Amino acid sequence: MSRGTTLIIGDVHTHYEMINAQILHAEENSGQSITGVFVLGDFGFFGDKMREYFRKNEQRFNRPVACIEGNHEDHGSLLALARDYADVLTYVPRGGLYCTDSWCGLCLGGARYMDSATTPRGTEITNADIEHCLSHRPDDVDLVLSHDCPSGLGVSGAPGMGHYGDLGEPKLSLLAPHLQPRLWFFGHHHRWFDILHQGTRYLGLPESWLGYALLSDNYEVQLVHHQVARSLRPWWKRWLVPE
Repeated sequence: MSRGTTLIIGDVHTHYEMINAQILHAEENSGQSITGVFVLGDFGFFGDKMREYFRKNEQRFNRPVACIEGNHEDHGSLLALARDYADVLTYVPRGGLYCTDSWCGLCLGGARYMDSATTPRGTEITNADIEHCLSHRPDDVDLVLSHDCPSGLGVSGAPGMGHYGDLGEPKLSLLAPHLQPRLWFFGHHHRWFDILHQGTRYLGLPESWLGYALLSDNYEVQLVHHQVARSLRPWWKRWLVPE
């Protein structure tokens, strides 16, 4: 990817059209050229929805798009879907690096396994995932791009999530002391969040239809609140619906 501004966006939940809508808004209002987009999980890896949007309707993104997985995906088919739609977007597996000409981000999909009744198998972050992340040298990582966040940051969840207690994944707290990233972006909790903690700036993003972040070459971050109208089709238990 050439040097320029990356648009970082939160949970898409199969509302794929939000990506182009936010690209258009960013380029029309920021005065910056968007060279790529990174989705912080919950893209919506569901075969029927992807076939309809990208094959039947022949839709494409206006800029290169990369993503990690979230907890609202078809995890059983995720790798096959990522392969079959590699012409549409780039999937970065857990512990992989996503690099532009200006920075390299450590990528980690998945989320804390809180409720087995509503969380699909395969979403939890494993010890092996953390070990893979810790295998990278600090000099090779400038920032972290994850779906969930470390626990203990004070992130508040969506309404009705308070009974789960402290939000975030405790295992993720091992990464920053080792990698010492400048920035850490995450989604999942559907909240704007911005705090400097022990030298790392943690930035949480809401759903894709509520805004995005712009990351420039010099690590300057702009948080943009911009609401886009969307359809009201349900997504929260999408993985339970057979194709």
